[in-house]
Amino acid sequence: MKKDSLVIVESPAKANTIKKYLGGSFQVKASVGHIKDLPTSSIGVDIEDGFKPHYQIIKGKKKVVSEIVKAATGSKEVFLATDPDREGEAIAWHIKEEIEKGAKKKKGEPPAIYRAMFHEVTPRAVKLAIQNPVSLSQNLFEAQQARRILDRLVGYKISPILWEKVRRGLSAGRVQSVALRLICEREAEISRFVPEEYWSITARLEGSNPPPFEAKLIEVNGKKVKISNEEEAKKILAAISNKEFVLSKVERSEKKRYAAPPFITSTLQQEAARRFRFSAANTMRIAQRLYEGVDMGEYGTVGLITYMRTDSVRVSDEAISNAREFIKTSFGPEFLPDKPNIYRSKKSAQEAHEAIRPTSIEITPALASRYLSKDEAALYELIWKRFVASQMVPAIFDQTLFRISAGEFIFRAVGSIMKFPGFTAVYIEDRGEKDEKDETEEEGTSKLPDLLEGESLRLDSLTPSRHFTEPPPRYTEASLIKTLEEKGIGRPSTYATILSNILGKEYVKKEKGRLVPTRLGEITTELLVMHFPEIMDVG
Repeated sequence: MKKDSLVIVESPAKANTIKKYLGGSFQVKASVGHIKDLPTSSIGVDIEDGFKPHYQIIKGKKKVVSEIVKAATGSKEVFLATDPDREGEAIAWHIKEEIEKGAKKKKGEPPAIYRAMFHEVTPRAVKLAIQNPVSLSQNLFEAQQARRILDRLVGYKISPILWEKVRRGLSAGRVQSVALRLICEREAEISRFVPEEYWSITARLEGSNPPPFEAKLIEVNGKKVKISNEEEAKKILAAISNKEFVLSKVERSEKKRYAAPPFITSTLQQEAARRFRFSAANTMRIAQRLYEGVDMGEYGTVGLITYMRTDSVRVSDEAISNAREFIKTSFGPEFLPDKPNIYRSKKSAQEAHEAIRPTSIEITPALASRYLSKDEAALYELIWKRFVASQMVPAIFDQTLFRISAGEFIFRAVGSIMKFPGFTAVYIEDRGEKDEKDETEEEGTSKLPDLLEGESLRLDSLTPSRHFTEPPPRYTEASLIKTLEEKGIGRPSTYATILSNILGKEYVKKEKGRLVPTRLGEITTELLVMHFPEIMDVG
């Protein structure tokens, strides 16, 4: 039977989901990713003619292209519904070129070709996109093409040096090589590091009300304390032991801890790495399945999350409204802020996208888990909870700070207790490395006793402790992605591929979840920094 309308998407899984939504008058085909690329046997870019690229059909894709062109020839209209990003736009553009070329060969008119853009695979979103198609974006296509040409030029100019100096088959890339340099430089920093000894002194004290508490020595004679060795520590202990301890200052304040924004690609990869030890590539594979559609039995095939390649924290008004209603009903009005929480994306973000969120707040993790694998359920729960929490009120802490005088020696104790859980009733972000803690976690969360300023304290014990400074930690996938993003290196959609490449090429290996450069990686980086310092600049 002839179909009037043809819809083209990237993946067969998404094609199967969309077929169920659109009905019999639509034919849905999958391009299975890119159909054209620069040739593998030559540079494929005419440097003398304005860097003009020469694309060709990717090996193994001729049958796919032929089927798409044949289906398009028999249709009145074609909707290019590839992913709503640069790569998707490039795929759509190349498909359009092949359809028009096919019509020209047959000396006929090509069908009307439209761009259908949706950020979630749900019946409503897909049908709206088909009803309100847009034109293809030349700017977006050219942005992707410029990046592809740059990658090719860098790779083609650099890789031969690696083949000559190290071994054939190695590759270099505009972003990949800079990421490798970061890992190598961190390893060199660790190798050069010389631990320094230092000591701390903790007093256990009691006031007029229980419980006893601990305070750390922070100042001597108005200067920040620095105890370099055991001998210095013993001198200070001897000097303190006969002093009177007085609670010289009490500061009480209310601290608020605000929810993190909903996930973007990079923050999802970081959090999934920290919580579940997922690689960036694995996180993206699982997210892709959740986005493209899951068979949920009586509920049908459902795309559970919005598009997972995004650097925008924007959320639609409808999704915010639904989340607010859910929070009010499920948690109570005290968990709902007066106005929606609005988050700002970075200036470089593509604001046409939304953050990664559940397509329906009503599909709770408990409901979805009945139809998902263990890993899928874990990632969906993470996305769902982070989104719900992002629209809740902050957690409130009562924080107390004691400043204690013992003559010229000043001790400090900080206590913090949660007054209202706010968003933490749903979700608490994994804080990652030690330096990522916030002020509400400054020195533990224990409650200090209710004491009056000026009262004398009883000293129970003085404890000296020996420590050594530590080198910076090796990168994890999560912390490397965070650094790449902070330095503006690469795009969120490329991080998983970058990590897969440097691990796959054996430039880097994993030890206890940390990224360690191999000798091959170190030699490669040394060569590239020597010959291509500008390309290898980490900013």
